[in-house]
Amino acid sequence: MALSHQQRHQIERRIRAAIDRLLSGQIPLGGACDAKTLALEAGISRASLYRTWTHLKDEFEQRRAAARAAGQQPDPKEARIARLRELNQRLTGKLARTTTEFTLLKEGHRLLLSVLAAKDDELERLRRELSTFASTHAIPARNHELGDDATSVVPLARR
Repeated sequence: MALSHQQRHQIERRIRAAIDRLLSGQIPLGGACDAKTLALEAGISRASLYRTWTHLKDEFEQRRAAARAAGQQPDPKEARIARLRELNQRLTGKLARTTTEFTLLKEGHRLLLSVLAAKDDELERLRRELSTFASTHAIPARNHELGDDATSVVPLARR
């Protein structure tokens, strides 16, 4: 059944009003800024929007693309998704940097433990040499005030 001129004009006004609402961010619950929601908001079928009102659907998509290109995001859900994607990228980068830094710190820690163990071994060797030397030679009295008492040094616990 063909539409009268008045009916066509009324439907076109409803579609344009729905376009304006959607592009201004008035997205219905469960909807999006898309052709499906446009048809629902205008009170017509999606097939009718694609077949009969193609020029208005195209106008909607062009205006939506222009709004996005201008940095506007009519659909709050899409804007939130874009923000979350950007946040995810930043956090992923930060995690990678933190992981690299942690790996470097662990390697430095291992190196320092190795140096400490080597110094402890050297200290033990020197104590044994001192003990051997002391038992074979006469050693003058120690001056405790100057801190040269090797017996006051506590060895590190072995692992």
